[in-house]
Amino acid sequence: MIMRIFQVTTQEGKEREFEEFFYETAIPLMKSTDGIVQVLPGAPRTNSPREFSFVMIWKDLKTLKAFVGDDYQSPHVDPAEAELVESRTIKHYQLVE
Repeated sequence: MIMRIFQVTTQEGKEREFEEFFYETAIPLMKSTDGIVQVLPGAPRTNSPREFSFVMIWKDLKTLKAFVGDDYQSPHVDPAEAELVESRTIKHYQLVE
């Protein structure tokens, strides 16, 4: 299984708008995506008020690529969130069970 960690830093002042997108669009989308075994969304804490994240466990690389395409190592962004995001990172790991 593949562990995919996606982290976002919002534009300053766009935290509330991104939070709405995160809870109403991104989390439901990821939880309903074929090939995802588990989704662990992370919301900001006091010391990092603009940072959101997802840890996603994918069944395998084939299902991940079916969702994001062959360029799975680039952080893909929904057009609805693009103007809200300052930066994003993506990392992949082999899940250790």
